[in-house]
Amino acid sequence: MKLRGFEIITSYKEKSITLPQRATHHAAGYDFEAAEEIVVPSIWKAGVIDGVKALLAKETAKQLKPTLIPTGIKAYMGEDEYLQLTNRSSNPLKRFLVLTNGVGVIDSDYYDNPDNEGHIMFQFTNFGPTDVVIKKGERIGQGIFLPFLKADQDTTTASRTGGFGSSNQ
Repeated sequence: MKLRGFEIITSYKEKSITLPQRATHHAAGYDFEAAEEIVVPSIWKAGVIDGVKALLAKETAKQLKPTLIPTGIKAYMGEDEYLQLTNRSSNPLKRFLVLTNGVGVIDSDYYDNPDNEGHIMFQFTNFGPTDVVIKKGERIGQGIFLPFLKADQDTTTASRTGGFGSSNQ
């Protein structure tokens, strides 16, 4: 019986993907690697004035959108568990990369969904002055399996019907 773990998604099977691993015996998180080389553009690339204008106008400027970094990985786990995606501590300090959503949440029903097979991606925003190139195989973040509790009055409104962001109403 499988309890929790990682698998490579079908479209990345032949791309030399490494399953996430813990770096030390006491590490809580499993290190995820980038499945391909991706450039994370600086939010300042178009210029500070244009960026501020876009924010004030409440427009979604292309330079302000997060960049999705594919991992080629999906995760399976128990119904009352989730995989928490966190940034590496060195990313903001050394590379100005932050997880745009703060913390990623991979629900158990995301696994093998019909849209993207449960492909886990990290979303980054680059607050640095220059673009950042993330190389294939570079460690980009960590995943921690965690249990969660349900309220006495717990009700759900729907079943998952898609992939990334599909539970947004």
